[in-house]
Amino acid sequence: MTALQAHRGPDDSGRLVAPRVALGSRRLSIIDLPGGHQPIASEDGRVVVVFNGEISNFRELRRELEAMGHRFATRSDTETIVHAYEEWGEDCASKLDGMFAFAVAEFADAERRQPLRLLLARDRMGIKPLYYTMAGGQLIFASEVRALLAGGAVEPRIAPDALATYLLFGSVSEPATLVEGVASLPPAHRLSLRLDRPLEAIEPRPYWSLAEVARQRRQTPPASAEEAARGTRERLESAVRSHLAADVPLGVFLSSGMDSTALAALAARESAGVHTFTLIFAEEEFSEAQQAGETARRFGTCHQQLPLSGEEVLACHDHAVLSLDQPSMDGINTWFVSRAARQAGLKVALSGLGGDELFGGYETFRSAPLGAWISRNLPEAARRPAGRLLESSTAAMGRPDRGRKLASLLREPGRLPHPYYFTRLLFPPAEVEKLIHHNGDFAGQEWLEDAALEAADSDDFSMVSQLEIRGYMVNTLLRDTDAMSMAHSLEVRVPLLDRELVEYVVGLPEPWKRRRGARKSLLAGALGDLLPREVVTQPKRTFTLPWERWLRGPLQAEVEAGLAEPARALEPFLDRAAVRQVWQDFLGRRTSWSRPWSLYVLNQWARRYLDETSPARRDEVTAEPAQGIGGRR
Repeated sequence: MTALQAHRGPDDSGRLVAPRVALGSRRLSIIDLPGGHQPIASEDGRVVVVFNGEISNFRELRRELEAMGHRFATRSDTETIVHAYEEWGEDCASKLDGMFAFAVAEFADAERRQPLRLLLARDRMGIKPLYYTMAGGQLIFASEVRALLAGGAVEPRIAPDALATYLLFGSVSEPATLVEGVASLPPAHRLSLRLDRPLEAIEPRPYWSLAEVARQRRQTPPASAEEAARGTRERLESAVRSHLAADVPLGVFLSSGMDSTALAALAARESAGVHTFTLIFAEEEFSEAQQAGETARRFGTCHQQLPLSGEEVLACHDHAVLSLDQPSMDGINTWFVSRAARQAGLKVALSGLGGDELFGGYETFRSAPLGAWISRNLPEAARRPAGRLLESSTAAMGRPDRGRKLASLLREPGRLPHPYYFTRLLFPPAEVEKLIHHNGDFAGQEWLEDAALEAADSDDFSMVSQLEIRGYMVNTLLRDTDAMSMAHSLEVRVPLLDRELVEYVVGLPEPWKRRRGARKSLLAGALGDLLPREVVTQPKRTFTLPWERWLRGPLQAEVEAGLAEPARALEPFLDRAAVRQVWQDFLGRRTSWSRPWSLYVLNQWARRYLDETSPARRDEVTAEPAQGIGGRR
């Protein structure tokens, strides 16, 4: 299992094997290069931890714990978890800020002959993954689903309900995974076990709730919009400062958008010689080269523009797709920019991920409340005619998929827990049922319902923000970013998901976050003296690759061939004729590239990780042979 995850940590490895518990780790050395070897134990050896991530407040916690009498042997943030567990037990996770997934084993004796407890925990936002399964009376866990498959305790079988959510949204909704019997520990949850007795049913428990924190913050809002902007600025500066902690070179993924521009501006003020990277394309409408270059010159960063062509994607796309730990319609762009950053010698990069969710960058902040109003107020008799009108009018405008989503909301509003979810659909529910043999109940429904219920008493802006954070961000953006950056031994940090910043912004009144005619008005107001005017005033752009052209050009034959031959693991579920129709609809410009591409990625992933089950094949590394392997602790 640890060998398969070598790309996550090429610098070091370690393991502990004791009665009833075994821990293994791979390390990408970022902080305290010689002293951070894992597993790390307490002074008496009774508490042992393995850890993936970065604790952004470890210095403050260290000072607090030292004042309580704890003695540290290293400068590593990993050791902070050991002493935090000694002091606060299972509540230690609530003391940690940053991105993390960790396991703590506690023993009754220094020789570790009598294991007592095991604690698993995952960070609040779900930045770092943690998967587990119960098999043969054992709890087995890892940072990747593929590692659980490699361990041999999990049968490589599709989870049908999870497959349905993949088709609904382009990624599987947590806590389900595409592999039957494997679950994801949800964000802001912990899992505690007694090791001195037989294992029984396990139940993750939350240690933090964004909705509850936002509810409390709304009771004592700042006195004015200006004060809210100042408070946002202070927390942005603090977040970037804490995320720059590293003993190795660090850079920023830079696009032409406000979020990455804000990070570059704040990072350049804190540290000289910050590196920035931008992917550029021959297709000018997709290229952000000019604005990103001007931003880099303005802030004096060491900037690199990295050209990417359809031919290069064709040459490398198989490695990129197979770097996904679970299939996704997104993420390939992160694989390429991560590869470039690693080739430039970086081990850490900052990403603007989270800015759209916090500051209202998505169209969903307008479409989801509108959809909710329509579903409440449009008479039943008018729904089907309105749906047909929407489908025909949007098809005429060249946006047929949008019409299908809206029509689905009108025809079956109760099929998903909230209108927001219809705005994020890949295939509407009725089309999912054409693609697979399904009983009509979708996996993750309880989780989707919980998220909608928690956000129910929020204003429209905060409601969508929380649903984006719990949905699209966790299930697609963060999962893909972790997998694709780790494939190249690159740690990606997301300062805009800093706990203090998220809690503060989500708890602000809607009028201070949304100003008519202004995009991301709170962020623009907080950093008005730093952000270039042209970045603030330009229309929203999505960081995506020219897939529409490439799937009609250099990638067409490859994708068409892949869709024609389903993986064995998918054959019992996918309808071949329906899959062929999706491809024909794309060629006929009746649907977008994302639908056939998502089916192609699903098929390639299943063929590699579920069909090819021999131990020799499981141990193969998916990174490019010329690039070697790497990863994160």
